[in-house]
Amino acid sequence: MIPVPAQATVLTCPEEDVPAVLRRQMRALQEEAWPSSDPACAASDAPVHDPALRPVSMLLVADGTVLAALDVLTKEITHAGRRWAAGGLSTVVTRRAARGQGHGRRLVSAAREAMARAGLEVGLFTCDRPLQGFYESAGWRHLPGAVLVGGTPEEPFPSDWSAFDKVTMACFFTPGSRAAEPSFRDSRIALFPGAIDKLW
Repeated sequence: MIPVPAQATVLTCPEEDVPAVLRRQMRALQEEAWPSSDPACAASDAPVHDPALRPVSMLLVADGTVLAALDVLTKEITHAGRRWAAGGLSTVVTRRAARGQGHGRRLVSAAREAMARAGLEVGLFTCDRPLQGFYESAGWRHLPGAVLVGGTPEEPFPSDWSAFDKVTMACFFTPGSRAAEPSFRDSRIALFPGAIDKLW
């Protein structure tokens, strides 16, 4: 277990601007969590997200060590006849040796607050069902019956695919989006982030 000094801080910057030494650590943590079948991908420290989604990386760093990391992806979506500035969490990961100390919760909570400050109206993402409680503890809420439809309109990739057991998590950051929250429940939400970040 890695003890965390009091000066552990959250670094936030566009994905492509993450310092190389920290990006390599992020990639190693991602490989630890989701091993790649392609050795070239596993060894790369290149950005992994579609730049059209304006990826912003958030890292919890102590003494040059990345303890936890995630990316925030954003785009406009259309739902129930309205356009919304939406964002979601992607590649949320905590260093295995540092788990159980609240680092992931701190970072996920900080991301929620940053998304609200950035002017987003809606935060939406999916997680594996067993992680629902973790995200709720960081201020996110389960969106009952909601299915995110990822991929593209030509090749949709829905979160209720039979191989998945996912739930949709959400935050509604503005008065207008909070008023519209009922329209997001028990609905299929056309996320369509593209072929790279299919469900961000």
